[in-house]
Formats: sequence, C-alpha cells, structure tokens
Amino acid sequence: MTTILYDGTFDGLLTAIFEVFEYRYQDVEIKNRENFQQENMFAEIHEVVTQQEKSERVLNKLEKSIGKSGINDLLRVYLSQDDELEQLILSVVRHSVKFSDENVLKNFANDDVLKISKICKSVSRERHRMTAFVRFEKMQDDIYFAKIDPDFNVLPLIRKHFKDRYADQKWMIYDLRRHYGLFYDLENCEFFYPDEKLNLNQYQEKFHDEEKKYQTLWQSYFTKTNIKERKNTKLHIQHVPKRYWKYLTEKYNS
Repeated sequence: MTTILYDGTFDGLLTAIFEVFEYRYQDVEIKNRENFQQENMFAEIHEVVTQQEKSERVLNKLEKSIGKSGINDLLRVYLSQDDELEQLILSVVRHSVKFSDENVLKNFANDDVLKISKICKSVSRERHRMTAFVRFEKMQDDIYFAKIDPDFNVLPLIRKHFKDRYADQKWMIYDLRRHYGLFYDLENCEFFYPDEKLNLNQYQEKFHDEEKKYQTLWQSYFTKTNIKERKNTKLHIQHVPKRYWKYLTEKYNS
C-alpha cells in the first residue's frame, strides 16, 4: 500500500490523483497531510506538491466525462470533509478513465456513486439551511457579522448568495468550527483566516447599541405574538431543527 499525502486543498487532491496515474499506483490511499498519522514505519509514502497544471488536466478530463455539474458534485464531496472523500473522488476518476464514453455518476449501482449522491444531498441541504437561518448582527464598526457552525464546509457554497443578496452593506460570516470566514467590503468578497479563534465571551461586548435594542425589541415581539395554546414543538423542530436555534435572535433564551 502506498500512501499519497497532499496539502488538503482541492487542487492538491487533483494533483495527487494525477500522480496516481503518472506513477501507475494500484494499491494506494490518498490522505490529507495535516491529519495523517503514520502507523506503519515501513509503509511507502509519496508526498505531493500541488501543481496547477496537473490539477487542470484532471479537471479537463472530468469535464468531458461527467460535465460541470459532475465536477460540482465532487466539490461538494470535498467540502463534506467525509473520511472517505479522497477515495471516493479517486474512484470516480478511475471509472471515468475506464468508461470514458459514459457519465459514471449516473451509475447508481456503483456503491461509491451512491454514497457520493447521498453526500451531495446532505451538503446541499446544509447549504440551503445556512442561507435560511443565518442572522447578521450589527457591530460597533457598522459591519454586519454572522457566526455559523455547519456540519459541512459550506462557506464557499453560500458566498455568491450573500454577496448578491447583501450587496449594499459590509458584512462578515465566520465559521466557528473551521476558524475562517468571508468578508464583503462593498466591492470584494474574500475569504479570511484569522490567527486567533473568535472569542465568544467578548463577542457581545462589541454589539452596536442599535443591535442591542433591536434584539430586545424582537425578542419581546416574538414572545407577545406567540400563542401558547397553538404551540406545536414537534412540528416546529421539523421546520427549524434545534441545532439552528443558536443563530436565531428569538431563540437565545430557549
């Protein structure tokens, strides 16, 4: 067994897959260098240096066989951070090379393709929920800030949605689990990677006075309009799962 280590990026993964074919590896596994722990000191290790040219050659090959929509599916698998993501994507590339005249992602009799389909549905569902449940809070510097903690790394998938929807105000979205975020300054929408994790204990101290008043007013409104006799907690949780309540101002005390 040969273990190929890459830098954790999508381009790095595609470079690793290119080198699987370049060096004719058969019994191989691809691992993120950051998470790799070598258990067998005699195992063969191949370290990959990410190369744009090799990555693009794999992409071009895939686009001909599975199309842009198929590549988007593989990107969702990558963003899922599933333990088997590297092997699943490698499997698709191998089958695409072997059956170049068909879209292998349509073959749901294949176990890997079926798992990819399920992962894509889960990631897409999480993306939709992030666009629905994210709440911005106005900070003292007049920037609207939102914190998220999604099961999957969906920040790249919601970037365009928020850039288009809130094009007239500065905003930031920060992923608490992965410690990076998006910042929009009215012109550019870029990822940022802070050196330190967000300090939630100091977070509320930086609220704008308007934000504090708004939250108090909204919580009061929600309490007053809530009809206890018609409360259906089971149905409510079906539409708004409890793990998303932490984003909602009206749920802060729930």
